[in-house]
Amino acid sequence: MTDYKATLNLPETAFPMKAGLPQREPEMLQRWSSIDLYRKLRQIGEGRPKFVLHDGPPYANGNIHIGHAVNKILKDIIVRSKTLAGYDAPYVPGWDCHGLPIEHKVETTHGKHLPADKTRELCRAYAAEQIEGQKADFIRLGVLGDWDNPYKTMDFANEAGEIRALAEMVKQGFVFKGLKPVNWCFDCGSALAEAEVEYQDKKSDAIDVAFPSADDKALAEAFGLESLGKPACIVIWTTTPWTIPANQALNAHPEFDYALVDVGDKLLVLAAELVEASLKRYGLEGQVVATTKGERLENLNFRHPLYERLSPVYLAEYVALDAGTGIVHSAPAYGEDDFVTCKRYGMHNDDILNPVQSNGVYVDSLPFFGGQFIWKANPQIVEKLAEVGCLLKHESISHSYMHCWRHKTPLIYRATAQWFVGMDKQPNQGDTLRQRALAGIEQTEFVPAWGQARLQGMIAGRPDWCISRQRNWGVPIPFFLHKASGELHPRTPELMEAVAQRVEKEGIEAWFKLDAAELLGDEAAQYDKISDTLDVWFDSGTTHWHVLRGSHPLGHAQGPRADLYLEGSDQHRGWFHSSLLTGCAIDGHPPYKALLTHGFTVDENGRKMSKSLGNVIAPQQVTDSLGADILRLWVSATDYSGEMAVSQQILQRSADAYRRIRNTARFLLANLNGFDPTKDLLAAGDMLALDRWAVDRAALLQSEIEEAYGSYRFWNVYQKVHNFCVQELGGFYLDIIKDRQYTTAADSVARRSCQTALFHIAEALVRWIAPILAFTAEEIWQYLPGERNESVMLNTWYQGLGELPSDAELGRDFWARVMEVKAAVNKELENQRTAKAIGGNLQAEVTLYAEESLITDLAKLGNELRFVLITSTATLAPLADAPANAVDSELAGLKLLVRKSEQAKCGRCWHHREDVGINPAHPEICGRCVENIEGQGEVRHYA
Repeated sequence: MTDYKATLNLPETAFPMKAGLPQREPEMLQRWSSIDLYRKLRQIGEGRPKFVLHDGPPYANGNIHIGHAVNKILKDIIVRSKTLAGYDAPYVPGWDCHGLPIEHKVETTHGKHLPADKTRELCRAYAAEQIEGQKADFIRLGVLGDWDNPYKTMDFANEAGEIRALAEMVKQGFVFKGLKPVNWCFDCGSALAEAEVEYQDKKSDAIDVAFPSADDKALAEAFGLESLGKPACIVIWTTTPWTIPANQALNAHPEFDYALVDVGDKLLVLAAELVEASLKRYGLEGQVVATTKGERLENLNFRHPLYERLSPVYLAEYVALDAGTGIVHSAPAYGEDDFVTCKRYGMHNDDILNPVQSNGVYVDSLPFFGGQFIWKANPQIVEKLAEVGCLLKHESISHSYMHCWRHKTPLIYRATAQWFVGMDKQPNQGDTLRQRALAGIEQTEFVPAWGQARLQGMIAGRPDWCISRQRNWGVPIPFFLHKASGELHPRTPELMEAVAQRVEKEGIEAWFKLDAAELLGDEAAQYDKISDTLDVWFDSGTTHWHVLRGSHPLGHAQGPRADLYLEGSDQHRGWFHSSLLTGCAIDGHPPYKALLTHGFTVDENGRKMSKSLGNVIAPQQVTDSLGADILRLWVSATDYSGEMAVSQQILQRSADAYRRIRNTARFLLANLNGFDPTKDLLAAGDMLALDRWAVDRAALLQSEIEEAYGSYRFWNVYQKVHNFCVQELGGFYLDIIKDRQYTTAADSVARRSCQTALFHIAEALVRWIAPILAFTAEEIWQYLPGERNESVMLNTWYQGLGELPSDAELGRDFWARVMEVKAAVNKELENQRTAKAIGGNLQAEVTLYAEESLITDLAKLGNELRFVLITSTATLAPLADAPANAVDSELAGLKLLVRKSEQAKCGRCWHHREDVGINPAHPEICGRCVENIEGQGEVRHYA
C-alpha cells in the first residue's frame, strides 16, 4: 500500500500541547525582566492618551491570600486591556506601611516596652521585609507593573507628602480638636476608624434599672396628677452595666406616650407600648395610673441609683420602642447619641464624666468600682444595683456587638480629646466636606452601579472623622498647642512645611526627635509638641496627593485625578471613603473618576474562606500546581460584582476551559506551518467565502470583546472567546477546513486562503486573551509566523480583520443558516454512529430534503456542500420527496436520510468516492487527490 502521508500538508508546530504552566511561567517572567518589558511599554506609550489605575495599597503584613490575587489580577487585566486599546496605562503598585498591625507584630516579637525610636526602626524593617515577600507573589501572578519603583507610604517623600496633605486641610479649616466618643480598643490603646470595626456576637448582662424621682411634685404635674402618693421611679434598660457609673442623663422620645404604672409599693415610668412586656419581664402586676407625652418629661430630675447626683430627662428622637422600656440611660462619654444630646442641652466638656481609662480600667477614685476592668466590674455593678433596691431585672443575652478587627476583642465608645476632620464644619470658603463629598459621588462612575448608593449612605450619615491615634509607628500630626489656650500655633501650616522638609530627608523620626525650640525659638516654652499620629486610613487616603502628584506623578492631561480606583467592596468604608474625603477637602472633588468594586471570595458552597473549615485556596498553591494563567482565567470568568466562588473543583473547570483555548491556538499555529505572511497572505477579495466569513466573525467578535473590556465585563470576554473556540471555530470552521488544509496543494489558493484566515484569527485571538492569559498569549506570540516585536503587549488590537461586504451573496445570514443545517446533520450522524450504521462521518452519504428556500441557499455551495457537512456526498432534494424513512431534524423544513457509502475509501483523503482507483498509477486514491498531487490542483470556491 502506497504511503501518501508525505503528500499531505499535515499540521506541525513546536508550540507544546502540554502547557506546563508552573514551569514555563517563571521562565516567561525572566524573559519579561530581561527585555525590560514594563519600561518598553512606557516608551511606546509616550504621546498616547493616559489611563491611570491608581493602586489601593495592600497592607505590608503577612502573605498574600486569594483576595489579594483577585484584586491584583483584575487590575492587571484592566491595565493590559487599556494598553492594547491604545492608551499609555502605567501601573505603579503600592503598599500601606504604617499602623497598629505592624507595631503589634513588632511588640509581639520584641516585647512591649521598647523605646519608641527602636519600635519605629523595627517596624520599618519589618514592613520592608513583608513588601518583598508580597511583591514576589504578585509578580508571579503575571502582574505587569513598576515593581522596581513601587510607592510605599513609609518612604520619606510620602511621609512628608502626607504631612503636606494634612496642612492643606488645616489651611482650609477642616481640622479641629474635640472631645467626642470614638471607637476605642483597650488592646490597641487607641481610637479606631470605622473600617477597623467588625461585628461579632457577644454575651452581655441586660439590666432594667430604676432611677428614683428627685421631684415628685414636678413628676405628678407632668402626668396631670395632684400628687403621686407613693415613691416613683423611671426605668431604663441597658446591655452595658459598666456605663451606669458614668450616667448623667435619661432620654425620652418627645412624641411617645409614657405611662405611670402602679405596681404596689411604687410607681414606674415606662413607655406606654412597653408596659405589658416590661411588667412581664419583672414578674410584676400593675395598673396604669396616668399617661403623658414624652415632651412633658423634659428636664425632670431623677436620682442616680448609686451616687449622689441627678439625672435629668433630655428629649431625643433616637429613642426606640423595639426593646427595653422606652427610656434610654445616657452616659455622654460612652455613646455618640448620648454625647450629642447632652451637649445640645448645654453640658460642657469639663462636665462629662469619663471614669474609664485607655486600658479599660476605672480610675481609682471611682466609688465602689475603682481600679477594676470594666468587663469584670459588670457583675459587681449588677450586684450593687440589687443591693440598693434599684435592679428590676437581670438576664444574659447574646447580641451583635462591635469588636476590634485585629484583636477580635469588644470595643467601647469612649470620649477622648482627638483631632477630627469636620464633616459639617464650615471651611474657610466653599461647601462643607459632607456637601462636597456627596456632590463628588454624583460625578463618579460606579461599577457595579449599586456602589453609588452604598457610599452615598455612608457619607450622608457618617460622623466627623477622627484622624488621630496614639501610636509610635505612624505619620505624626506635627502640631504645637498653646499651653494656656490649647490653640494651634498661628503659623501652623508654615511650621508643618518645615517639618515636612525634615521628614523628607530623615523620615518620621525627624518629628519625634525634634526640639520645639528649633522651630519656635523663644516661643517654645509656651507650646506643647503633640505626639499623636495619623489614622492609617489618612496615609492611604492621601496617596492621590503624595503619590499621584508626589512620588509618582501621573502626568494626566486632565489633572491629578485617577481614571479608576479598584478594590474590594469593604473599601466603600475604607480607601474609597478616606480618599473621597481628603480629595474633596483638598481639591473640592474626588481623586478618581470611577470606582470599581469586587466581591469577596467564598468556597463553592458560599462559605467564607477559613482555615478552620479547611477551604482556604492559597494563590501560591495554585500557581505551583496549575499555573497563574488558570487563576487568571478563573478571575476573568467570574462575575466579580458579588461573592466569587472558588475551590479546587472550580479551578479544575477553569483548567479544562484553558485547555480548549490552548488547543485551539495550537491548531491555528500548526496549520500555519509553511505560511509566510509577507508573500502568502491573500487579499480579502481572493479568499474563499467560508474563510472570509471566519475573518468577518472574528472582526465582529473583536468589537464585542473591546466593548466588554472597556466596560470591565471580563466574564463576557471569557465567554465570547471560549464560545468562539468551541462553537464557530472548533464546532464548525476548523472541522470543515481540515480537508482543504491537508489535501490541496501546499501553495494553492484553496490552502493559502485558509491559512490567511487562520493567520488573521490567530493575530486577533492572541491579543484578545493577552490581558487574561498573560503567559499563554506571550508564548503563542513567539510561535506566530512573520516578523514581530518582542511581546504581544507592545501592540494594540489587531487591525487586519475585515468584515464581509453588506451585499455579499454568501453573507452572515447565509452562514448562520448553514451552521444550523450542519448542527442538524451532525446530530443525525451521531445517531447513526451510535446505532453502528456508519463508522466515521466520511462513511456517510446524506440527502437533505428541504423546503425550497433552504435548497436555494444550500445549492449555492454546489458540490462543496459535502465538505461543509464533512460527508462523502451531500445531495439536495425537495422536502415533498422525502421518503418514509427520512428523519425529521431539529431544523424546521429539513429531513435527513443518511446511508452508509458503498464506494471505496480514498487512502489519502478518506472520502468514499466512486472514482477511487480510476487512475491506474494511483489505484488507492480518488481523482481529486490525484489532481492535487500531480495536476493543477482542485479549485475550491466556497469551502
